[in-house]
Amino acid sequence: MTLVLDNLRIARNDEIHLDNLSASFARGSLTTVLGRTLAGKTTLLRAIAGLQPIDSGKMERDGQEFGMLPAWQRDVAMVYQQFINYPHLTVFENVAFPLRKRRVPEADIRSRANAALSMVGLSNFAARRPSALSGGQQQRVALARALVRRADILLLDEPLVNLDYKLREQLREEFRGLLTSQSEGTVIYNTTEPAEAMMLADRIIVMHEGRILQTGAPADVFERPANVAVAGIINDPPMTILSGRLDAGRMIFDGGVNLPVSQHLEKLPPGSYRFGIRATEIEPIETGGVAGRVTFSEVSGSETFLHVETSLGEAVLQLEGIHQLANGSEIGLSFSPERLFAFAPDGDGKLVRAPGRGEN
Repeated sequence: MTLVLDNLRIARNDEIHLDNLSASFARGSLTTVLGRTLAGKTTLLRAIAGLQPIDSGKMERDGQEFGMLPAWQRDVAMVYQQFINYPHLTVFENVAFPLRKRRVPEADIRSRANAALSMVGLSNFAARRPSALSGGQQQRVALARALVRRADILLLDEPLVNLDYKLREQLREEFRGLLTSQSEGTVIYNTTEPAEAMMLADRIIVMHEGRILQTGAPADVFERPANVAVAGIINDPPMTILSGRLDAGRMIFDGGVNLPVSQHLEKLPPGSYRFGIRATEIEPIETGGVAGRVTFSEVSGSETFLHVETSLGEAVLQLEGIHQLANGSEIGLSFSPERLFAFAPDGDGKLVRAPGRGEN
């Protein structure tokens, strides 16, 4: 049985937050909703939780009307970006709080709260106050409080976004096991980060401007983005998009670069296309290639991100290691035509051909 959303629409002050959105979430599933800020992800979770009224559409849970129920009857638990704990209560009492509100017997409260604390690795911190914990530990308290309810639906709205990079990496690995332990419920996890979305879930929903652009298994969405917008969202940094055309067995890019057509594109009809290439598949070279000038260089951990202006447009490179290149440095760029994605030149830029996958 599933949670079914049918044509949900929410608009406020002439701004559309959900645009006739339809989706389904199976019981026992873990779905990540991936999208940039203001894509409508938080509005979607708030609508499911009953915290945001909808203008039109309907929601059903296991075939029964769900959208008209008040929030307190929906059996939904939610974890927010900002961990919200009660500062005057101990860690144990923070976790036990929703059970006490439901007047669960004391023996069950102790058993379930201790089990939830053990699940998130905080058994030894039960007597502490939240202020004595690190940021990551406080977020685990908030997660334990949601898990202890054993709610039918668990919603997580970018719960790691305000933690530092190393802690996010650590908790991502832990969250996969913690969230799949909710095997009888439905888990929906919002994120802006493609790596997080692909790591945590067996299914991704890509959202943009209140609409769902694509739904599928992480590998399928990554290898076959439905359109240019999805290609930008599912890749971090976004895929570089270059305009050009196919003509007489050649790829002729705007800006004058001319390359032979690769095998996976050779059956496409002549005409204009948008070509996409991932940041990891563009290489800097000392001589030859596409001439470019570095406009921005950023070192992040053990990787370097280069923004390069070329005659084809701006390209973004993701390089292993630390590369010190000053703004204005001139470099050459090389990429393999076999790694190019082809998108339609107009409209949403629908995917026409993906590398290594043959006909769409």
